[in-house]
Amino acid sequence: MSIYQWFVFFLLVQIVHFLGTWKLYQAAGRKSWEAAIPVYNAIVLMKIIGRPTWWTLLLFIPIINLIMFPVIWIETLRSFGKKSSLDTFLGIITFGLYIYYINYTQKLDYVIDRSIHPQNKTADTVSSLLFAIIVATLVHTYFVQPYTIPTSSLEKSLLIGDFLFVSKVNYGARVPMTAVALPMVHDSIPFVKTKSYLKWPQIPYLRLPGIEDIKRSDIVVFNWPVDTVHFFFEAKGRPGVIKPIDKKSNYVKRCVGVPGDNLSIKDGNIYIDGKVLQLPERAKPQFSYSVVLDGKTPIDFEYLLRDMDVTDGIGYKSNLQDTLLFRALTAKGADRLRNVPGVTAVIQQISKSPEQGIFPQINAWNRDNFGPIYIPQQGKTVALNAETLPFYKRIITDYELSDSGDKNDLKVTGNEIRLNGEVINSYTFKQNYYWMMGDNRHNSEDSRYWGFVPENHIVGKPVFIWLSWDTNGKGFNKIRWDRVFTTVNGEGQPQSYFQYFLIALALFFVGEYFWKKRKDKKNI
Repeated sequence: MSIYQWFVFFLLVQIVHFLGTWKLYQAAGRKSWEAAIPVYNAIVLMKIIGRPTWWTLLLFIPIINLIMFPVIWIETLRSFGKKSSLDTFLGIITFGLYIYYINYTQKLDYVIDRSIHPQNKTADTVSSLLFAIIVATLVHTYFVQPYTIPTSSLEKSLLIGDFLFVSKVNYGARVPMTAVALPMVHDSIPFVKTKSYLKWPQIPYLRLPGIEDIKRSDIVVFNWPVDTVHFFFEAKGRPGVIKPIDKKSNYVKRCVGVPGDNLSIKDGNIYIDGKVLQLPERAKPQFSYSVVLDGKTPIDFEYLLRDMDVTDGIGYKSNLQDTLLFRALTAKGADRLRNVPGVTAVIQQISKSPEQGIFPQINAWNRDNFGPIYIPQQGKTVALNAETLPFYKRIITDYELSDSGDKNDLKVTGNEIRLNGEVINSYTFKQNYYWMMGDNRHNSEDSRYWGFVPENHIVGKPVFIWLSWDTNGKGFNKIRWDRVFTTVNGEGQPQSYFQYFLIALALFFVGEYFWKKRKDKKNI
């Protein structure tokens, strides 16, 4: 829905509210016209039902308002003596329209001094649970979101089994674009594995101000632009499903190109505007290596792989009994192998021939030799012709809308390009784009395969590992204690702050004990 359509919908809601409540406002000692003034009517209603004025704000926060509306319906009914279980059920099941019946057919007795405290233990539990859900949803949506690393694309920087806190504040929290969805779940309901949202209506993209911009080498969580899977790791062959932007699968990669950059990859090295991209110390790119053996010297590979923390496994290369293929190895790991007795050569595998499936699917590049390519910047204009169109076609047709808010209609006839019926030879971008890649360069589905990441797909910045679970570990050793409470970004090697957390926790409990003891003495 466009902003105009949302405005019309908002006015319709105000009319519906006025028609169903004006007599209630009168019975509560207010003026009937107060039920018709947008926003003001909600403030007055909070006074009528005895709730704080700031509740009005919650009615306009997407997702939070889905929880608040039923609460307001029930509170309104109870303010006029309708507090039976049947009244509550009818108020919810009719989406508040039961209030119409009360407004026009019942004697309206406003309860002035109604107690707003729960009348029994069950009501108290439900009230506390609703409050907890609202707070948790607010934090999850606008401040911090938990995230789990499912793949090895950023191995060595982020490991499979890392549990992260992803900050929405750093790049600016994105207001939910899907208006009707279950709180605190993503695209599917856990265990049931059914859709957790309605595709319609959609809220226009809006991002709150952030405290920083995305920088090169930042690790970023974003919605996978070309996502059509039902759920992560599903079996292939199922028909795809088109999801709203904010319900696409969450990916985490390293941003290696920002808007306005000219990016290229030469023999696996990333170049920005002709200069090698300098990665931070924590980044440890991995490539495939061929390891040639002399066939005579015994090598304890089980110990070697464990000691080097090789996670992607190895195998014989093309059935050659003297050559192993390491699918993911850092430069430091490759140097160590070169010094192992029995190893005669360690050769980095660099793709030279064109590969299918490489963006923009014109079969000219490969995963190790790519570009140059321009990363679109908002407000910048590029020439459009038969050669450049493949790079920006998806942007025009899938990621950006026309001036009227509809999807762009792009048609190509020979060398003629028509956009929404008009012949064009250039295009001006309406948002920024980014280039995301994994550090595990030969085992990462990233921008090399599906292109640019639009700004409206950005979720947030991982800032903290609160737990790391080794799926190959046993018992208590499954927890990687050296990664617990470590920061994701920053200079130098990761450092765990777990011990400081334990000290702070101990000080808190000791302080609480003495505070209570002191308080008890004063009460004697």
